[in-house]
Amino acid sequence: MPELPEVEVVRLGLAPAVTGAVVEAVTVLDDRAVKRHDGPSEDFAAALVGARLLEPRRRGKFLWVPIADPDAPSSAPLTHLGMSGQVLLRERDAPDERHTRIRIDVRHPDHGPVRIHFADQRLFGSMSVDLLTDARDAPGETEQRLPSQAVHIARDPLDPRFDERAVIAAMRRKRTEVKRALLDQTLVSGIGNIYADEALWAARVHPRQSTATLSGPAASRLLDEVRIVLERALAQGGTSFDAQYLNVNGESGYFSRSLNAYGQQGLPCPRCGTPIVRESFMNRGSHFCPRCQRWS
Repeated sequence: MPELPEVEVVRLGLAPAVTGAVVEAVTVLDDRAVKRHDGPSEDFAAALVGARLLEPRRRGKFLWVPIADPDAPSSAPLTHLGMSGQVLLRERDAPDERHTRIRIDVRHPDHGPVRIHFADQRLFGSMSVDLLTDARDAPGETEQRLPSQAVHIARDPLDPRFDERAVIAAMRRKRTEVKRALLDQTLVSGIGNIYADEALWAARVHPRQSTATLSGPAASRLLDEVRIVLERALAQGGTSFDAQYLNVNGESGYFSRSLNAYGQQGLPCPRCGTPIVRESFMNRGSHFCPRCQRWS
């Protein structure tokens, strides 16, 4: 599933093509791709045609492009990539991708015409036009407005306004397992299973340790490792295990080649040589070193 690094890579790739561009045409090829839009597919298209787009933004795994407004942006096309969603930039005359669900034709004042494909093999992702509303942690700040579907999502560790002390306090009040806290989007967003396992390994924290027993310094060190892991993944274009995650140019990320714990079960821990263990976790898996990552 695309997480913060993958969605941020898409945002960075989209920005030059869409910032300042005008939407000229929208074609919805599969109504399931607009299932989170409040209205039929025709309404989704009508809300976008003629709109001038601003710089793309992101909160956690939600990606949106505010629509320019004389006063302040009040709506935006919102994308959630789900399990296999892709946002791809193509020439207007290029053939559809195999799983293209929506086509959006835009014209940029400098770069000319381009076609945006929303492709999604498994259709867990979607696009919609959503209203922008005040963020709970920044009331009254126009620049910090969020789509209504994302108001419950906390800031991520790479956000300049990320409040580490408040997050650590909230984690400890939860009295839950540390890994569950890292995946709780109302506490901290954008991490996901892969990056949680990698950060826990780097910080030497057992995934099932209780947040109530995690010391302040240990929690701070863990969040530092989360940042490091996310920044490394971002620099390598995200993580791709198959063709379900690609950047806007259809290229894979390479962080999968740098994994220390996730998916490494049975292989020696890069730090101590003990075989990495995989345990069932929330219909997925936790990967950790039973020697390095002990309860503290």
